[in-house]
Amino acid sequence: MSQDELIKYCKEQNRMAQEELYRKYSSVLFGMCLKYSRNRTEAEDNLHDAFMTIFDKIGQYNHKGSFEGWMKRIAVNTVLQKYRKERRLDVVHENIGDEVELENETVSISLSRLLEYIQELPNKYRLTFNLYVLDGYSHKEISELLGTSTGTSKSNLARARMILKEKIEKENVNIA
Repeated sequence: MSQDELIKYCKEQNRMAQEELYRKYSSVLFGMCLKYSRNRTEAEDNLHDAFMTIFDKIGQYNHKGSFEGWMKRIAVNTVLQKYRKERRLDVVHENIGDEVELENETVSISLSRLLEYIQELPNKYRLTFNLYVLDGYSHKEISELLGTSTGTSKSNLARARMILKEKIEKENVNIA
């Protein structure tokens, strides 16, 4: 079944098409959810909620731009909306500068370990880090998504980078 047919049948709420859509895109969207969640269980819940929103709003997809990109935005927004509702985003009003300089040292860390460190970040730092570094959002866009100021976004990114740098350096010292 082509992507256009799949979308058409999903718009008609065809359960087999919805199941195929889930099978085709769940691993990609799970990766997005995992990146923004604290653990696998929370990521699974977020993935479920994202697909419920996708199936609910698929009629709004107008075939402009990437369908996968459209679904990824829904997944990210689903996670962010959940955090906003649960008031887990404490606003930090400090501004410690635009960016923190990180030394370009050669460090050894596995991707799974790095993801673990990112997931351990406090919510406000993890979300800002992922949006800025991994997904390329601007500080202005992040501040709009999270309901904070651009200064807070910059501060949260700097603090996330500092925390990650400390954890990575500590791990590399322990390895050496």
